[in-house]
Amino acid sequence: MDTTTHDLTTLFDQLGLASDASSIDAFIGTHRPLAARVRLVEAPFWNAGQRAFLDEALSDDSDWAERVDELDARLR
Repeated sequence: MDTTTHDLTTLFDQLGLASDASSIDAFIGTHRPLAARVRLVEAPFWNAGQRAFLDEALSDDSDWAERVDELDARLR
């Protein structure tokens, strides 16, 4: 049973990205605004593995989906 707290820090860890607060803010600042017509999983800055993880999290409505939605909102 997975008891990991799912927050933006652990989402960034899962994506293989630097996950401290300043790195998360820098990532968001670099990649925003994401155009309204672009789905988060289709953004050009993800690699194939990251894209697959995000897509699966959303399509399966997994425990990660809420954090993925939060990241999407912050990138808009």
